[in-house]
Amino acid sequence: MLWIYRLLFLPALLVLSPRYLLRMRKRGGYGAHFSQRFGAHPRLPGRGSKAAPRVWLQAVSVGEMLAIGPLLEGLQGDGVDVYLTTTTSTGFKLANDRYRGLTVGIGYFPVDWWWFSARAWARIAPDLMILTEGERWPEHLFQATRRGVPVLSINTRLSDRSFARMQRIPAAARLMTRGITRFMPVSAEDSARLAALGVAPERMTTTGNIKLDVRIPLLSPEERNPLRGELGLVEPLVLLGSSTWPGEEAALVGAWQTARAAGVRCSLLIVPRHAERRAEIEQVLIATGVRFHFRSRGAAPDAVDVAVADTTGELRRLTQLADVVFVGKSLGSHTEGQTPVEAAALGKPILFGPGMSNFRDIARDLLKRGAALEVADAARLSELTLQLMQNDAQRESLSLAATTWHRGNSGALVRTMDVVRAEMLKIREQKNRGGG
Repeated sequence: MLWIYRLLFLPALLVLSPRYLLRMRKRGGYGAHFSQRFGAHPRLPGRGSKAAPRVWLQAVSVGEMLAIGPLLEGLQGDGVDVYLTTTTSTGFKLANDRYRGLTVGIGYFPVDWWWFSARAWARIAPDLMILTEGERWPEHLFQATRRGVPVLSINTRLSDRSFARMQRIPAAARLMTRGITRFMPVSAEDSARLAALGVAPERMTTTGNIKLDVRIPLLSPEERNPLRGELGLVEPLVLLGSSTWPGEEAALVGAWQTARAAGVRCSLLIVPRHAERRAEIEQVLIATGVRFHFRSRGAAPDAVDVAVADTTGELRRLTQLADVVFVGKSLGSHTEGQTPVEAAALGKPILFGPGMSNFRDIARDLLKRGAALEVADAARLSELTLQLMQNDAQRESLSLAATTWHRGNSGALVRTMDVVRAEMLKIREQKNRGGG
């Protein structure tokens, strides 16, 4: 099956490359270190028995990068060298900004074809590979198996789409799972899905979601007010659209207009999932006639109705300005959802649409605990936004429930580190026996 994958990969890459290259160009920042995608990583020192263990850690993008901070700190404290890779330019920038001091290098994950992958493996030469969430690349896993390097899959999730695809093609499912030494699923449902794909129970440890252990530095009053001023937010209440996708910005503007028409003094803050959509979002805002400003253009010169934070890595700070948070990629045609965890950790009243499949268990639990409300469509979003903006007690109730839920769901990081440390102990023992 691996040879079929190798044979089909190059033609598929050639067909799909124009689309992905166009996307990279729109998002920007991909020019530097582009050769690393073909395996041209810097040559790291060889692995001797006396050297510190080396971990290759792959975190796809911004969300995963933010989640692994405590893990990196723990590995550094254990005397482990970490080479960190990512897939997106935004993930790369965030890694450079935050984790230079916690790693021996930062790069881009190689394209999963035989020569590119083998080249990267030879240069990085890890003792342990850690993959986050849904990373399961057949060639990459083969290179690990060939070298006898254990692979840990942390925060493992199987979306509805991925699970359905893997069920349809069992041979492909085996190709994407058999090279992983241990899975650490985020939920019992993900564990059951892995079992249905043939993963043995002894290869799984359900740890929970490390994103629930998020630690967010809180803004002081001295920081909040200038930030509001930079964004042009002068009204007392703020509705936040968190990681929005196409169609959701228009729905949020409609919700804001409904609240304003009812006499509620509020502003709308939009943080799109992809900043390169700024031109598309601007057309939506022009059509509605609202006063707006994009953060990428500097500080707002005056008060605005709608602020668009088309920047990267600021969502946690900006969420602290919100009185109500709508979680994106969940309304209309969108079915996967973005994470509501940061909003819950900050004790914010949360709204989301019915499309939360990537965070099904979390969304279900938030609803059950009275920490969030679901909106079926744009009309319901407007209705509940107005209701919450007019009802301080209801906002406070949702806020308290969200905070309580978050505090009760911590501990995934400790459980994850326990498994990682157990694997590292085996590696150290092997090195001490001269097998490194």
